[in-house]
Amino acid sequence: MSAANFVLTLSCADRPGIVAAVTTELAALGANIAESNQFWDRETGRFFMRLAFTAPEGMGRDGIEKALKSPIERFDMKTALSDESRRKKIVVLVSKFDHTLLHLLYQIRVHWLDADVAAIISNHVDAQKIAEDAGIPFHHLPVTRDTKPDQEAKVLEIVKSTGADLVVLARYMQVLSDNLSTRLYGQVINIHHSFLPSFKGAKPYHQAHERGVKIIGATAHYVTPDLDEGPIIEQETARVTHAMSPDDLVAAGRDIESRVLARAVKLHLESRVMLNGKKTVVFG
Repeated sequence: MSAANFVLTLSCADRPGIVAAVTTELAALGANIAESNQFWDRETGRFFMRLAFTAPEGMGRDGIEKALKSPIERFDMKTALSDESRRKKIVVLVSKFDHTLLHLLYQIRVHWLDADVAAIISNHVDAQKIAEDAGIPFHHLPVTRDTKPDQEAKVLEIVKSTGADLVVLARYMQVLSDNLSTRLYGQVINIHHSFLPSFKGAKPYHQAHERGVKIIGATAHYVTPDLDEGPIIEQETARVTHAMSPDDLVAAGRDIESRVLARAVKLHLESRVMLNGKKTVVFG
């Protein structure tokens, strides 16, 4: 990521003068732009922009927001300003499969992901030792159909109390309720074990093997009330052959899932993902 201590993302109806209006105000502050990305969605007429910049010493969020007030109101912009000097926090939900969780922890340890795991939540105890070894608070919250509302209330309480910027479903084998999905919209990333949600339910790789697929993959997306239909952030595929067993597909899938989820988390934490209806704009 380019050296910067603030990232501004904005979207609005496309028209001339947007970039000039924003960059002029930043220049007047003495800010230096380190990275700039723009996209005009011709289908919707929306304009999207991400600016990473350094601000003068002593210049805080309030001063920047005050300076940008005029162009924001003039162009009716939807904006978000991220302080990159503040280390981000994530809460990870996991069930029994631990490969994506372990990969996230590794990428944090080697500083590829600039974040801290504030808590690990699970409906099983399998990941407790992983959390303890990493010095991360572990919350065992079993769930049944009858206890789901209370369990999700506890999940939400943990997310709020930790000040988490993002919730990551690292192969959490529970469907979030419509209520929780809506309340945390745009703040929850899930990894789906398919390039497209073709094989749902138990043992998706075994289903894929039975159908003789030639490509497997994984999709990281934001969680919405529509199961596995949320805006897509990142995907990856791999070719497979008839000679591979279901276990071979599972092994290949684990690697893909781990990489795709980690990349999606990184993109989100660096404010490189912007929602565009049912789609996303992703600035690499």
